[in-house]
Amino acid sequence: MLFLLFKNYLLNIIVIGDNMILQTIHDPITFKLGSIDIRLYSICILIAFIAVYTVFKVEARRFNVSKDFIFNLAFWIFILGVIGARIWYVVFNFNLYKDNLVDIFKIWEGGLAIHGGLLVGIITVILYCKKYRFRFIRLLDFIAPALLLGQAIGRWGNFFNGEAFGNAIDAGILKSYLIPDFIIKGMTDAVGNTYMPTFLFESFACLVLFIIFIIIRNYRYLKVGTLTALYFMGYGIIRFFVEFQRTDALMIGGPDGLRVAQIVSIIFFIIGLTILISNGRKGKLDDLYNDKENVPDIKY
Repeated sequence: MLFLLFKNYLLNIIVIGDNMILQTIHDPITFKLGSIDIRLYSICILIAFIAVYTVFKVEARRFNVSKDFIFNLAFWIFILGVIGARIWYVVFNFNLYKDNLVDIFKIWEGGLAIHGGLLVGIITVILYCKKYRFRFIRLLDFIAPALLLGQAIGRWGNFFNGEAFGNAIDAGILKSYLIPDFIIKGMTDAVGNTYMPTFLFESFACLVLFIIFIIIRNYRYLKVGTLTALYFMGYGIIRFFVEFQRTDALMIGGPDGLRVAQIVSIIFFIIGLTILISNGRKGKLDDLYNDKENVPDIKY
């Protein structure tokens, strides 16, 4: 059923919203902890990070990477990644914050751009590995599957915040494809307009890719860097097509300009393809991912 809905999504892909400011269908969903309102958006981000850390740690420990090395890296990736995601979003939506700069720090209200987090996160991994003389592409391979699971979970934060949705669609179409009623309700605004649940497409696609990664990383002849390459290519493709429907896409050059996420997605795909081509030139038994002797010692 999701496939059929995605087909309908592609048929309507040329319909692009022209409102490029932060939009929400409904007020953010919260629950109270004493006198404090806690947004489910924040809870989703926290759960996503815990999932990423857990999957990353389990795989890295399989190759005898130390717990301290893993925890310290995860700590810095989380802190700097969130900052990077926020900066990226603010830069391309500065008109939302120019009159009240304090709002820039209200990340619990939404407005985190995954590409900013990825960019800063990758830079953090490179610098961290350089400091401890560890091969960074090997570490990115450990992180890639975990990141996909985190993204699959994190997208539900957008749902609970009522943001990152697509163009208007008939609610009956969503029902006919067995989309749960709570999602349809969450994609319906106060006047009864229902919108495409783009968060669901991205979440589902990332989850499927995560499962594929878990399977293929046990392949005997998998090479170091292949998982990283497939992440760049896979997520690049996912986001490129999802972005056509997003009504809140970050733009360069105004509403009629270029979609930032699609530009980055193309760059991601090229990077991934380049890594795959490079790996294809290696011998069948060279630089194998599952060779535990092919993991450098950490130099403290």
